[in-house]
Amino acid sequence: MTSYGNSSAPAGSRTNGLAIASLVCGIVGLFFLNIVLGPLAIIFGAVAVRQAGAKGGGGMAKAGLVLGVVDVILFIVLMAFAASSGGFSWYVGG
Repeated sequence: MTSYGNSSAPAGSRTNGLAIASLVCGIVGLFFLNIVLGPLAIIFGAVAVRQAGAKGGGGMAKAGLVLGVVDVILFIVLMAFAASSGGFSWYVGG
């Protein structure tokens, strides 16, 4: 008899929640609040990489960790650009 929907993952195994949180924070941080979500992605990713042996999700954890670093670097580049161009000020002449 053929069994449908048979998966190679054992029943009850789940992906590490911190790995998912790291990845989501890293992706969203590329567009919004990168100075807040970047460090969160780094922290969640570092903890999830340590737990990857027991809970799985090592790839997502590493991706979230890398995206968190990219978020922080993006923030630094944007602030350096703003400082060199005189800041983000809008002049409304009158």
